Amino acid sequence: MKRSLIVLFVALSVALCGTAFAMEAIPAEKINCGFVYIGPVGDGGWTYMHDQGRLEMESAFPGLKSSYVESVPEGPDSARVMETFVRNGSKVIFATSFGYMDFVQDVAKRYPDVVFMHCSGYKRADNVGIYFGRMYQARYLSGLVAGKMTKNNVIGFVAAHPIPEVIRGINAFTQGVRKANPEAEVKVVWLFSWFDPGKEKEATKALIDSGADVISMHADSGAAPQTAEEAGVYVVGYNNDMSQYAPTKHLTAPIWDWGIVYKRVIEQVTMGTWKSEDIWWGLKEGMVGLSKYGKDVPEEVKKLVEEEKTRIISGEWDVFDGPIKDQSGTIKVEAGQSLSDGDKLSMNWFVEGVKGDIPK
Repeated sequence: MKRSLIVLFVALSVALCGTAFAMEAIPAEKINCGFVYIGPVGDGGWTYMHDQGRLEMESAFPGLKSSYVESVPEGPDSARVMETFVRNGSKVIFATSFGYMDFVQDVAKRYPDVVFMHCSGYKRADNVGIYFGRMYQARYLSGLVAGKMTKNNVIGFVAAHPIPEVIRGINAFTQGVRKANPEAEVKVVWLFSWFDPGKEKEATKALIDSGADVISMHADSGAAPQTAEEAGVYVVGYNNDMSQYAPTKHLTAPIWDWGIVYKRVIEQVTMGTWKSEDIWWGLKEGMVGLSKYGKDVPEEVKKLVEEEKTRIISGEWDVFDGPIKDQSGTIKVEAGQSLSDGDKLSMNWFVEGVKGDIPK
């Protein structure tokens, strides 16, 4: 679905970008945006939040119309959907999943006057931009909460796919957990799926059975929070405020605000200033953040979160500043050093405190 990079890809992206894309201003009422969604709008998570961003975008530009197709597989079907949008007059298309990347490139070559924005990829072109958010920052903050709330010092993590984006999130979450509670560990169970409520439920049960008294997640439905609620176990959601699924046990959730990007892109298109770029915004820009706290989160925990959030936003410190050790205890980031964005985006190792393997 989302972001998987190696440092080489940065150079590839620049090479693909080519010369500057020149466009004339397009009135909002003639843009007719198209959105390609990986899941159902009602998933309560990833796709739901993209659709909330779409609606926010529409409300900001009188006359702007948009449409979407949901549950589009990461394959040739996505190209057909984009082709249909173009034939129906779309001048801007947002593809919201990592696996659409090569299909975006192929369709964009055929329609050089259409703007394409791909979420979480690494390939750009004259008329293709990419966008994502520094969710690892919000993951870290949520880890602080989880670390303070566990009694067993065992936190479970329901993880989608073993790609750098998910690994980076687990590591950032664990960094927060260990900052708050150096004795705690994070156990990982892989789903090999973005959206599978049945698997998410079973993975949550397995983690609870193994001793986890707090659950976190990188999955797209509310199944994990719902299962945690039924078991009387605290949960940290993802994508959206998932307290509706766990009204008494939801602690907080790292959440997205996609509308910030969607409004910026449309503004640029209406002004004729759009150009291909790689957007990767975080807490400072408001693209990621935390949902409201559950009733059981103490004030001193909220204070800790705010202090760490201030450090990140100010630029004083970031989540992957050293020293950082990996699972074996080997220093991966020395004190006084920081992981580059390329290293963050290609992350394929776990930090100290994570219990689990990364499948090959």
